[in-house]
Amino acid sequence: MSWDEQAFREKLENNHDFPGEYIFRFIIKPEHQSKVESLLEGAEVKFKSSSGNKYLSVTMNRKMQSSQEVIKIYKEAYKIEGIISL
Repeated sequence: MSWDEQAFREKLENNHDFPGEYIFRFIIKPEHQSKVESLLEGAEVKFKSSSGNKYLSVTMNRKMQSSQEVIKIYKEAYKIEGIISL
């Protein structure tokens, strides 16, 4: 993972109120669906297949307590092979 965590934390804190709802969006291969679902227990999750069924778009919505909690989820997500965050 090559991103500036401090800059991302600042951006989160400037653009979101915590605690509050946060929406995660990812593109994954269908075989990783259960891994993505396990990232956020109790989240509202929506999946949509690509036209060729090679990929799934994932939208996950849940109340997050802090920017650090959001960053923790992204760090876990990046462990999933081929995941793309939007």
